[in-house]
Amino acid sequence: MEFVDLKTQYAVLRNTINQRIHTVIEHGQFIMGPEVRELEEKLAARTGSRFCIGCASGTDALLIALMALGVGPGDEVITTPFTFVATAETIALLCARPVFVDIDPRTYNLDPKLLHQAITPRTRAIVPVSLFGQCADMDPISALASERGIPVVEDAAQSFGATYKGRQSCNLSSIGCTSFFPSKPLGCYGDGGACFTNDDELAARMRQIRVHGQDRRYHHPLVGINGRLDTIQAAVVLAKLEAFDVEIEARVRMAATYNEQLSDVVTIPYVEPHNTCVYAQYTIQADERQALQDALNANGIPTAVHYPVPLHLQPAFVVPETRAGSFPRAEAAARRVLSLPAHPYLSDGDQMKVIEIVRQAVSSAAICSGN
Repeated sequence: MEFVDLKTQYAVLRNTINQRIHTVIEHGQFIMGPEVRELEEKLAARTGSRFCIGCASGTDALLIALMALGVGPGDEVITTPFTFVATAETIALLCARPVFVDIDPRTYNLDPKLLHQAITPRTRAIVPVSLFGQCADMDPISALASERGIPVVEDAAQSFGATYKGRQSCNLSSIGCTSFFPSKPLGCYGDGGACFTNDDELAARMRQIRVHGQDRRYHHPLVGINGRLDTIQAAVVLAKLEAFDVEIEARVRMAATYNEQLSDVVTIPYVEPHNTCVYAQYTIQADERQALQDALNANGIPTAVHYPVPLHLQPAFVVPETRAGSFPRAEAAARRVLSLPAHPYLSDGDQMKVIEIVRQAVSSAAICSGN
């Protein structure tokens, strides 16, 4: 059983993917070829954003966004401690300081009610993460940020295709950033990402930054990076985009089956009524996580823990004012979460096997504990 089944996806989409890749090989424009521009136009149209800037990875998307906003030494950028390291890493790479705000325990996303206490005169940006395929609660975040004149960057690496109050992820803030890492809901066959904005000046700056700060050949008004999306990866995303809506529907059906069958034995994902979720991961909480994970692995069922060590406890980000207990909700989630196999091509048989083993394992753990 596959945790994310890219092989079956390729078998289904083989002809379209192969044709797209073959076209790139034939025209030979491997860097910033026409497929990059085509993809940018299609993704901008899908999100409703005025601009899409393709880039080399989701990490580069965040870095480019923060650079375009002028984040630098001495600045503070607010984000969540319960996410992948890249969110805080890009802040630190610019010699700014990540400032963490605890999560809503139901959605795992940054809790807007706690945001005000983290804002200081040094706050240069806020980076909420739309985790596990569901958008963060962007309206109250953006409202407070607007009052203080602070831009918001949505880290939408896991939520492209999701909606918040009828609006598309990546078009909910000053800049939206996503990833096309292969295991993402919309992934390529390497690294890739994109930034989205409705601001002309930010779009122009991000385009320059991704090509070494260049606005025309050998003219560099800005310091930038080599952050270009290569043409073959753009071609793969274009091919997969054709099936994306069908795959989202399959993900939602998969999640509904898990929810129905597991809600009485584990904590299932909570999706806000105003949200839709693309289930980049299907993540449960369990009291005896290790026992459950061991039982699943013993039956050939792959699992993952996203994320076992919150960022404020990672050696790279430990500072005197944060320690174990500083963000109890993130720490509690890190001890309990477990992601199950979840993808559009998960067969009914495989899913029922996962459900059966989860139920058996939880029941056995409950009996052994005397509950």
